[in-house]
Amino acid sequence: MTDLTLSRAREARAAIERLYIEMRHLFNSGSYSHLGAPGEVLTEALLTLSPEIYGSMGDPDKVELAGLVYILDRLPRGIEECRFITLISEEGYSDSSFEVIMPNARRRNCYRIDQEHMLIEVTRGRSEIYDILTHLTFMYMEAEKIKNHVLDESGDVSLEWRKLEEIVQGEVSVHEANREVAFTHLSTILGQTFAETRQAWLRLEEHGSDNNGLFHAVYWLGRLAMEEELESKDRHIRFSPTLRERIGHHIYGERWADQIKAYLLQQQLFDRPLHIISANLHSVMNTLYALPALQKEYPQAPLEELALLLSQPENGELRQRVHEYALRHGMHRLDDPFGTNISVQIFDTARLKAGKLPPSLKADAKYLAREKPVLIVMDYAFGEQAYETMDELLKPFDEGGKRLPVPVASISIMGKAGILEGGKGDIMVPNAHIFEGTADNYPITNDFRPEDFAGQGVKVLAGPMISVLGTSLQNRDVLVYFHESSWGAIGLEMEGAHYQKAIQSAALIRKNIRRDVILRYAYYASDNPLISGSTLASGSLGPTGVKPTYLITRKILECIFRPPRPRQADSNEIDTKPA
Repeated sequence: MTDLTLSRAREARAAIERLYIEMRHLFNSGSYSHLGAPGEVLTEALLTLSPEIYGSMGDPDKVELAGLVYILDRLPRGIEECRFITLISEEGYSDSSFEVIMPNARRRNCYRIDQEHMLIEVTRGRSEIYDILTHLTFMYMEAEKIKNHVLDESGDVSLEWRKLEEIVQGEVSVHEANREVAFTHLSTILGQTFAETRQAWLRLEEHGSDNNGLFHAVYWLGRLAMEEELESKDRHIRFSPTLRERIGHHIYGERWADQIKAYLLQQQLFDRPLHIISANLHSVMNTLYALPALQKEYPQAPLEELALLLSQPENGELRQRVHEYALRHGMHRLDDPFGTNISVQIFDTARLKAGKLPPSLKADAKYLAREKPVLIVMDYAFGEQAYETMDELLKPFDEGGKRLPVPVASISIMGKAGILEGGKGDIMVPNAHIFEGTADNYPITNDFRPEDFAGQGVKVLAGPMISVLGTSLQNRDVLVYFHESSWGAIGLEMEGAHYQKAIQSAALIRKNIRRDVILRYAYYASDNPLISGSTLASGSLGPTGVKPTYLITRKILECIFRPPRPRQADSNEIDTKPA
């Protein structure tokens, strides 16, 4: 690693620190405008950081299209039209007449209360606030570029802008015959190629009901930027008093966890060994039930083939059959009405039949029948929310004044992560979580070993993982530093250190769970931020993610369905033997 790279890494880490200090200050102050001094601090820090996910953000001649598509997938439809954006807590809007707007790639409730004002409900902690503010800062920066491309010194707009305005206002409809002409005008405004413009349009069209399309987004971003400069109509971001009062108090996580524990008690499952799994809400269900549910049509199909089949959008009827079969044979589903947006599945393995499990799942039938483990599968948390939910879930349950410890036998974390040496679909097995931006680092005794995933056609890496403050703030030089220095990091994710902080607190300090609870962490690579064109902004994993997802799921279940193996030596210990 060169001195130049190290110097850039230090500069980028300082920019990350400035961003978060400023974001916390703005949150406490209650509001700010994009072109005011606070907005300028965020803009300058983001430009200094130059996150990989935002590509050509620093190029004034090009609007960064991949990054723009990425954030539009994560912000509510119509936000490009709104001058006022308010981040709120859960404040009763779900019972109002306002339409609930749910972004395509983020589970968050949003409400458009009039032409100019959007409310975004934040129930997942500070990580969600940082995520939204980063996206908004980037969006406004690209809006400034659009304005600069179409507005001359006298305040007149370009021909291409007038053509775009005709399209958005409905004076000209875009159809197959004139679409390429429209793309040509739009590419001039964006400073991008015809091909890149068309590709961005296609990516937004894939989720057409969740956004207003590329033409509309570019027009309104540019229009509001022009109105701010020419008519002094500022763009404002605000934080409701209720949100500022509630943030960090575990209000949503406590109610969520109490619902789960009360349900386990009601179903007489609380006195059995509980195995917590943080994962998606399809892989465990499909691994256990897809084969018996679909055996008539696919009697000999391997699990991976069934998983690929069920992942295809057109096979909704098959997915529904598996879900209904699961509900009849031991699966319970708890949706979350409390604001965490984390649904839960509970599996009573006493109702599983060993002969119905897929042949590739190596279970010990006698052990399974004797232990009758209960699986609690919780959907993915978001950043700091992982601490809140796990911390509350591991607390004893208060039943009529009686303190009931939660009988947790194991905790398994499966997640998506960025990889620093490899590609999409590869697997990472961590031995520690390095908490970016703090001195909090968490060595772990991981029951998973790299050899558990060997010979499966995927690359497997072992080593420390960085738990980052936000995936959209990752800088290449910082990542190279963590990867090539003595840290030896193999990847980056957002929840691991938060989970481990809660687990260690519960086991070592509060003594809510046993110290020897088995921990399993494994991640599959969703992107490689060090390779151009392979960041999260390049698009979803698609079928590439099916194999590692189900491989990790199968290994988690095999470990739960067989007697625990001897704990391996701590891989974090220093080797003091002479060479």
